[in-house]
Amino acid sequence: MYHMITSQFPFAIVQVRNPSGKWYLTPDSSHKKKGIYQYIYMIPSDSYLKLNSTKSLALLPPSPSYYKKKMELSYGTIISLLLLFLSSSITITNAEDLEDPSSSSIISRFQRYLQINTAQPTPNYEESTQFILSQAKSLSLEAQTFEFVQSKPFILLKWPGSNPNLPSILLNSHTDVVPVEHEKWSHPPFGAHLDSLGNIYARGSQDMKCVGMQYLEAIRKLKASGFHPLRSVYLSFVPDEEIGGHDGVEKFVDSDVFTNMNLGIVLDEGLPSPSEDYRVFYAERSPWWLVINATGQPGHGAKLYDNSAMENLFKSIESVRRFRASQFDLLKAGLKAEGEVVSINMVFLKAGTPSPTGFVMNLQPSVAQAGFDIRVPPTADPESLERRIAEEWAPASRNMTFEFKQKANVHDKFGKPLLTATDSSNPWWDLLEEAVRKANGKFGKPEVFPAATDSRYFRELGFPAIGFSPMANTPILLHGHNEFLNQDEYLKGVDVYVSIIKAYASYVEHTRKEGSKDEL
Repeated sequence: MYHMITSQFPFAIVQVRNPSGKWYLTPDSSHKKKGIYQYIYMIPSDSYLKLNSTKSLALLPPSPSYYKKKMELSYGTIISLLLLFLSSSITITNAEDLEDPSSSSIISRFQRYLQINTAQPTPNYEESTQFILSQAKSLSLEAQTFEFVQSKPFILLKWPGSNPNLPSILLNSHTDVVPVEHEKWSHPPFGAHLDSLGNIYARGSQDMKCVGMQYLEAIRKLKASGFHPLRSVYLSFVPDEEIGGHDGVEKFVDSDVFTNMNLGIVLDEGLPSPSEDYRVFYAERSPWWLVINATGQPGHGAKLYDNSAMENLFKSIESVRRFRASQFDLLKAGLKAEGEVVSINMVFLKAGTPSPTGFVMNLQPSVAQAGFDIRVPPTADPESLERRIAEEWAPASRNMTFEFKQKANVHDKFGKPLLTATDSSNPWWDLLEEAVRKANGKFGKPEVFPAATDSRYFRELGFPAIGFSPMANTPILLHGHNEFLNQDEYLKGVDVYVSIIKAYASYVEHTRKEGSKDEL
């Protein structure tokens, strides 16, 4: 069992030996029953030295292996090394619970997580859960696993703070990833191949297994440094984000487990940045999945007549197209960012009468359908948009109806837009910006996330949530072929999260307005 440096150098006994030629600290198990640890410093020698409580040196006989090979280090050198340690202030932590924090080990653990195939629709949650729990155990984190829906494990880890009365920090990440087309990848999408440029190819390398592992590696480094959090730090590894999060975070925030966390701030996923500046997100567009239905009299394919189902649907599609063009013009002109406009895209068109060879070609159908993916920014007027749908896109006067397959909230439970402040009114924002700066990073302009994440479920309850994935100088490839993340960017992201977690977990001041949590 190896130990790493993590507490004041208070021990009374030092032992020097060499089982492998490496430099480590390790306890003598014979003292465990007394609650006393004998720390051993290993150097390239098979000789033993002890330093007793009076700080006198006691020389032990060499181990039996000594007689089989020449001793490589003199006792004088050993004593000098011990005296050097005694003059230093160093700290000791049990490193059986802290795996090797070297860069190669950090990358190896990331690769192991990426190699677990958690692609929808059949994610291997069992294996990913076992992996995350093994990491939690190695870090001595408290761990709980819930199944709000059967076979969809929700993992909650906790690093307890010294003041549990202070609102806690939640670091959220999802374990599932989107499907892949294997034949279109240069490397196996679940192989986590590391190429000569340091790029790690795998589904989830950007979205968002990288962030989940960066949380864990940051805590590993903080524990190794002897840091103790004031606030409790929670880590959630959640299922089904890629299919809406309804069986994951949506159910979690409605549970007593969540209520009892006394939450202060949530960090969740962001997007890569092709530039040197990190992207950060204070809100996101709410998904509305709309289906428009048109009906009309069927007729012969050769006949011209008004108000057929297809004609009515075409009129609606044209109205939608004009609205889409107006929003796209704002984006192309640089007047608004992608997350600030209402986007709408037709995702399916369904009509016609099937036949054994395709469709009946001489029959005009009585029913036609079109589906649209709409994304609504928090600054939009949702009531106005819904009126537009009812009056222009699917008017009853044209035998049209509409339904939402999904209609996410645009406002929180207090009636406010679903966004988190990014100014001095929000101390969590100031802390985040300063922590990133201290880690030699920099934010670009805060953005509205163009799609949906689990953050919306926290914001709906009034909690501040910020989306941030520390990936600079990285092409945006999430959900695409050949998704990758460079190992240097990943390692830098670990250090960024070390700075963030340390700042958040040490934060003392915290005020709350009565009846509202959005000012946290």
